[in-house]
Amino acid sequence: MNRILVLVRHGQSEWNLKNLFTGWKDPDLTEKGVAEAVAAGEKLRDLRIRFDVAYTSVLTRAQHTLRLILDGIGQADLETIRDQALNERDYGELTGLNKDDARARFGEEQVHIWRRSFDVPPPGGESLKDTATRVLPYFEAEILPRVLKGENVLVAAHGNSLRALIMELEGLNGEEILARELDTGIPIVYRLSEDGEIVSKDVLKD
Repeated sequence: MNRILVLVRHGQSEWNLKNLFTGWKDPDLTEKGVAEAVAAGEKLRDLRIRFDVAYTSVLTRAQHTLRLILDGIGQADLETIRDQALNERDYGELTGLNKDDARARFGEEQVHIWRRSFDVPPPGGESLKDTATRVLPYFEAEILPRVLKGENVLVAAHGNSLRALIMELEGLNGEEILARELDTGIPIVYRLSEDGEIVSKDVLKD
């Protein structure tokens, strides 16, 4: 029996649209983001997966995405667990800055290092390594055990918190996961064996 784990990055947020570093700030979805979440629900409905539990962060954009997906698959009353362990990477002093303005303020090379190195955090914020240190213990203690006992689990979260999960699931190193782009509103469907090995992976793009 395959065990199903589905990961979905939230739909486009208001700050994604404005090209701002968002982190733990709490903008909602744009109209496009709502449409992406609705489309994600339609794709999952076509697979006819019945989920046993859903997980999300404490941030509005992820929770809104999850609600729209659950409405779309006819599981609006599904048990849903929210935890800040699944929040986006904290961008510290970059939070709220337009990415072009950040380059002008700190220098293009420095901003590139903060964005694309595995273990160098921006001032007052988290690196991807720090984010993984926060996310992975929660995943291993709360989410993965439910998958491994045969439950179908849906996680709606953020680009970097999901990168941490994917790094663990796929055995990637820091450079490999940093090169992995996650599109907004696109479900990634993993089927796992009883020992947590990946049997198959499907990215539900159009």
